[in-house]
Amino acid sequence: MPTVQADRLTHIGAALLKAAGASTEEANAVAVGCVNANLAGHDSHGVIAIPTYIDRVKAGHIVPGAKWSIVHESPTTTVIDGHWGFGFHVNTKAMELTIAKARTANVAACTVFRQSHVGRLAAYPLMAMREGMIAIATADSGRSPKHVAPFGGREARLGTNPISIAVPSDLEAPFYLDMATSAVAAGKVQLAVARGEQIPTGWIIDAEGRHTTDPTQYRKGGALLPLGGTEGYKGSGLAAMVEVLCGLLTGLGFGVEPTGRHNDGVFMAVFNVAAFRPLKDFKKEVADFARYLKSTPPSEGSKGVFYPGEVEYLREQQRRRDGIEIEDATWEKLRALATEYKIAGELGLA
Repeated sequence: MPTVQADRLTHIGAALLKAAGASTEEANAVAVGCVNANLAGHDSHGVIAIPTYIDRVKAGHIVPGAKWSIVHESPTTTVIDGHWGFGFHVNTKAMELTIAKARTANVAACTVFRQSHVGRLAAYPLMAMREGMIAIATADSGRSPKHVAPFGGREARLGTNPISIAVPSDLEAPFYLDMATSAVAAGKVQLAVARGEQIPTGWIIDAEGRHTTDPTQYRKGGALLPLGGTEGYKGSGLAAMVEVLCGLLTGLGFGVEPTGRHNDGVFMAVFNVAAFRPLKDFKKEVADFARYLKSTPPSEGSKGVFYPGEVEYLREQQRRRDGIEIEDATWEKLRALATEYKIAGELGLA
């Protein structure tokens, strides 16, 4: 696998997206978002996704240059129609607007619909965290094909439906949660396919509802399992609630629409910490709490306790220093696109 520095990978991704029709702003938003996911160790949401996004542009499922619009709003709420634009771009604008409203009204929320994949969900609550606010974001895939079987079932009826929460603190590494409500993100199964690796038992079932470690079974009628293992009703329940917030509240609905157009519905809420207590005191106490968790004696075989977001931060420092490993299959797809768009030479991919 080639090892590539983050700046170069961002440049390659942005150039390919621009060649596919994205504006400079859109291309940069998607490329930076994907590479940031790689840096955090979430390779399933990294540059491996860029060829898929370009395929969706070619199919007309993503509309470069689409102008998002506000359907209706109040001083504390906003409903946004992305008009099938790049989710990275549309959702960033939605969070910026929600932060601005929370700065005035202390609490604000928005829903976004008809946008493409938003990438790594944590990117958006982290925006609010940097402004001294707490934020929560949830996302689902609208009525595009589903990936997760409800607990006890063998047919996919739910999305991976992630939840992310970010909290301001005095810590060096940000304190945040970013998790799928499935046992694993769908992209991690595809990553295993690209790398020719087996997957752990408990990630997926095959078309007959049997547990399997073969990731190729996922695309052969299989399904992801909900978070929780033998208590998967917990992950299944969380996924259902995300579906309500992001599918029903946005008006996208549920089930599968025949064309299969990927459509991320998103719900986001922002809370201004200073409306509840002094921000300085809160940030200090969150940091104290994190250190309290880390002071727990390690269990047998454990490397110790990491607070939410710490592992991603440590991995980012390492990958910024050493570079990002890109699986051969993904690198070849990027090279093929560069050749197709006649920019392989200038990108050093000839």
